[in-house]
Amino acid sequence: MNSDIHESFLQLIRLGIGTCKGAKISNDINWAQLKALADAQGLSAIILDALNMDNSILTDGMSLEMKFEWIGDVVQDYEGRYLLYKKAIGSLASFYNQHGIKMMVLKGYACGLNWPKPEHRPYGDIDIWLFGQQEEADKILREKGIEIDNSHHHHSVFEWQGFTVENHYDFINTHAHRSSRLFEKRLKELANRDCGEKDICEATVYLPGVDFNFLFLLRHMANHFVGKEMTLRQLLDWALFIEYNHEEIDWKEGLAFFEAYGLLRYFNLMALISVERLGFNRNIFHCELKEDELKERVFNDIIAPEYDTPLGNGALRIMAGKTHRWWSNKWKRRLCYPDSLLSSFIYGVWAKIQKPAHFLH
Repeated sequence: MNSDIHESFLQLIRLGIGTCKGAKISNDINWAQLKALADAQGLSAIILDALNMDNSILTDGMSLEMKFEWIGDVVQDYEGRYLLYKKAIGSLASFYNQHGIKMMVLKGYACGLNWPKPEHRPYGDIDIWLFGQQEEADKILREKGIEIDNSHHHHSVFEWQGFTVENHYDFINTHAHRSSRLFEKRLKELANRDCGEKDICEATVYLPGVDFNFLFLLRHMANHFVGKEMTLRQLLDWALFIEYNHEEIDWKEGLAFFEAYGLLRYFNLMALISVERLGFNRNIFHCELKEDELKERVFNDIIAPEYDTPLGNGALRIMAGKTHRWWSNKWKRRLCYPDSLLSSFIYGVWAKIQKPAHFLH
């Protein structure tokens, strides 16, 4: 995909999220390619918002069929799904509330609250944390006849009103890296110390506090960057969170924590890309941002991952593919984790032995 498509795409993202007033894009843009990129990055609704904001953008190359299809996708896959997503969260929280269990919603819903239009963020799984009552809650669901999948590290999985729910007992996978255990300990301290309440469909739901999300969202994004791939939607989740909450974040403690756990350089790169590519104000990061030789490589990997070889079918091919991907992405591990490659490999292999079914997903 050519650079004109990428630059036009970024211009439209900035317009759609409000970090610029207008967009200058190529008059002969290939709209099919741009929409495919927007779909892959989870930003089709944001691009449509941009097109609705600036009537000077020429869309002559977009067929009437594509326009209607695009609008229909946003109405159904974004706005319609968002309403169902909220309803499912409220219903699940109400169920737990009736059993004396508090429910915190992580990532998706909480991140969407920072978006200009929460209904234009894509939503997938429902991620929850039950303040240490995960096993008790799963037992109650089993008694209700709901199947619980325990083949994953750090959360169980079940279906609720058409959505997959990940019920976390840990916020991050503490089995994959030695450093993760102390990171997790800090996250739990913050989650119990500082959280807010919100009513969703007449049910009480808890949301993560600012200092928790400051640590958690970056680490979660780094995990995607290292393991499979991250998207600009994830970067927007993080950057919009920073923009919305930057005056309340404990910057001194948070940045010191990132430095201790090998994430400070990754933080700096995400901030640089947010400023230079997505139009965010440099001042919201409350620290000096340093130029980095990895900036272009990291950005290009977000747009089009360097390692995109399919894993194949069958246990042996999946194992071989994941091992090759692990080795190909070692530069990312050095960027995001303080653990040595040998330590990460040993811990990772042991984690796969403990949960082999998850490894083959």
